[in-house]
Amino acid sequence: MPSPMTPQDSAKRAAAALALDRFVGPGMRLGLGSGSTSHWMVRLLGERVRAGLDVVGVATSTGTADLAREEGIRVLELDEVDGLDVTLDGADEIDPALRMIKGGGACLLWEKIVASASARMVAMVDESKTVATLGAFPLPLEVVRFGWRSTAKRVAEVLAAADVDGRGIRQRQVAGDPLLTDSGHYILDLELGRIGDPEALERDLRRLPGVVETGLFLGIADAMVIGRKDGTATLVEAPGRR
Repeated sequence: MPSPMTPQDSAKRAAAALALDRFVGPGMRLGLGSGSTSHWMVRLLGERVRAGLDVVGVATSTGTADLAREEGIRVLELDEVDGLDVTLDGADEIDPALRMIKGGGACLLWEKIVASASARMVAMVDESKTVATLGAFPLPLEVVRFGWRSTAKRVAEVLAAADVDGRGIRQRQVAGDPLLTDSGHYILDLELGRIGDPEALERDLRRLPGVVETGLFLGIADAMVIGRKDGTATLVEAPGRR
């Protein structure tokens, strides 16, 4: 028997439903995000596909790809399509400028590749993910396994000069072993508390050899849909974006 829907589930489902209503139509090529809100979107999209909606999806993780296939959605690799119409994905934090932290599910690299290949990117969040300033959620950093401790030392040097409140660095683990991303990399979680200048931090971290990608998604989202516990949702579009 399915578990009863929690108020947060209602918020996530509402955000996913409004995003599908406003941004998805027949014949589209869709980026399918990862995480709990994105999985609500995939399930709702599956209902529409079974009712006759013709779309194809490109998944941002193996988990999302598996779920989409279970729902009857045709899944292709990114290299099999000529760009994407829209990517619908969640966020761990999103600020009023639609700057995001993503990667809590360790899918940030694929998520950023897919979002960047899309004409539009829409963030679907419950209201708890909206923040005035990024940084309370640990910032994921995807790094290559070779020399990762050396890379972490260089990251610490960047953080020492950054406009942040905390400078903790921890390797993400699962059951005592390092977590591996779908690309076979490690994740370092940066416990920063507050990020005063996300653009500068993104620039400085990405300059480091060994850093594959950061969980800062800046200038990528064109809109966000905020779901609420009462089952309503609101669309917010970024000024001046597509």
